[in-house]
Amino acid sequence: MAKITLDKLAHSYYPNPKSDADFALKELDYEWEDGGAYALLGPSGCGKTTLLNIISGLRVPSKGNIKFGDQDVTHLQPEERNIAQVFQFPVIYDTMTVRQNLEFPLVNRRVEKTEIDKRVSEMLAVLDLEGMADRKARGLTADEKQKISLGRGLVRYDVNAILFDEPLTVIDPHMKWQLRTKLKDLHRQLGHTMIYVTHDQTEALTFAYKVVVMYEGEVVQIGTPEELFNEPAHTFVGYFIGSPGMNILSAQVQGNTAHIGSNEIELKNNYQAISGSPELGIRPEFVKLHSKNNGMPINVQAVEDIGRFKIVRGLLEGQEINAVLPEGEPVPTDPRVTFDASQINIYEDSHLVRKGS
Repeated sequence: MAKITLDKLAHSYYPNPKSDADFALKELDYEWEDGGAYALLGPSGCGKTTLLNIISGLRVPSKGNIKFGDQDVTHLQPEERNIAQVFQFPVIYDTMTVRQNLEFPLVNRRVEKTEIDKRVSEMLAVLDLEGMADRKARGLTADEKQKISLGRGLVRYDVNAILFDEPLTVIDPHMKWQLRTKLKDLHRQLGHTMIYVTHDQTEALTFAYKVVVMYEGEVVQIGTPEELFNEPAHTFVGYFIGSPGMNILSAQVQGNTAHIGSNEIELKNNYQAISGSPELGIRPEFVKLHSKNNGMPINVQAVEDIGRFKIVRGLLEGQEINAVLPEGEPVPTDPRVTFDASQINIYEDSHLVRKGS
């Protein structure tokens, strides 16, 4: 295992990048703690796979360095970095049995036979593959093959890090939940540094202790699931995390008051005058619906009944706003909304304005 240090790391696919817009991965300084469980989360094209490939050695960065512990590995090949990588689609040997596939990385490293048998038996049990241990991999389903691929990465105890590149894409939803739980349990048991790439917020938030949210080649926030939900550092994080995502509304902010159109909203904190583009962020869970004279009037556009709750989609002063209603609670006639002041975030040019600043 190793601490992974990203030192002024950046990458462009152009030979002579001239501006930030030319970089698929903008400059990044960060340390992945030894034994940490991280997720790289963001939409397609945001730079997360580029970053993972740089960490794995499949790509050399245009700028900066990467270290495993005290060793600079920037120009080392993947096999020299002592990592395990699990890809989106299964990478296994169809002509081998399940057991032989799991043994293969250990045999290559000349691990003692008794130790191989012990680790492979443990992995077969963990992945619920004991009943097919001696079957050829060729005839297995896609999710069974991916479980083998996961096992091949996890069976090694000597790796600096295990990298997962959207490994559950081909797995059915129920099995995804089981494997996420297994991965988290294995991380607790083995203590490997694990980095998990995904565009699925549920996968990221349930697997990782720290989530790295990426947007347009930039890391916009690194935090725990709770931090990302309660205090998104960027409007993209607020919108991307949560279902539905955070309401982001253009507003005028001064002191402890925000104005949305003709409506005045009291804030819990004081803010200096904002010179950029000010916005107010409030999660739908903290938007309360009322009838008659209490709050700000909205025009309801749609109501989505999810079963456990309803999502009320409307317009406030011409801006889209969502509210969450508990199951069984009716949508008021001529609805009005109020915000929980303790849950309001203020943004300037899409970046969080820290409380009191």
